[in-house]
Amino acid sequence: MAATLHALGGILLNAIPTFIILLIVFAYLKWMYFKPMAKVLHDRYELTEGARKMAEESMQRAAAKSADYDRKLHEARAETYKAQERLYKELQDRQAADLAAAREQAEKFIREARESLAQDAAAAQASLSQQSDLLASQIADSLLRRSAA
Repeated sequence: MAATLHALGGILLNAIPTFIILLIVFAYLKWMYFKPMAKVLHDRYELTEGARKMAEESMQRAAAKSADYDRKLHEARAETYKAQERLYKELQDRQAADLAAAREQAEKFIREARESLAQDAAAAQASLSQQSDLLASQIADSLLRRSAA
């Protein structure tokens, strides 16, 4: 057993330079490879998270702009509808005024026509009355002449 332990001690003594070399390689790899790789991965993560945050902020800004656009569009439509209503009311008022003026003019024309017709009827009646008197006297004269003859 002592020989085995002595052989094991020799193996361990021979393994010390390998262990030291392994520690140096580990430190070298950590310093030259793993540390820069961790830094690159960290920077990449930060850039990815930054890009994601920027994308989320951009989406929020786009949603806000979209909501603002929808609100402004709704306001513009409401304003357009109000303007259309105003124009429609003005058109109705104008049409009502034109209709009232036309009605008044037609009534004036009818009044003048009635007056003219009444005057013509009165003139015709006076003329007929005068002619009937003349005819009556002519008929009476002619009857009297016949009876006298």
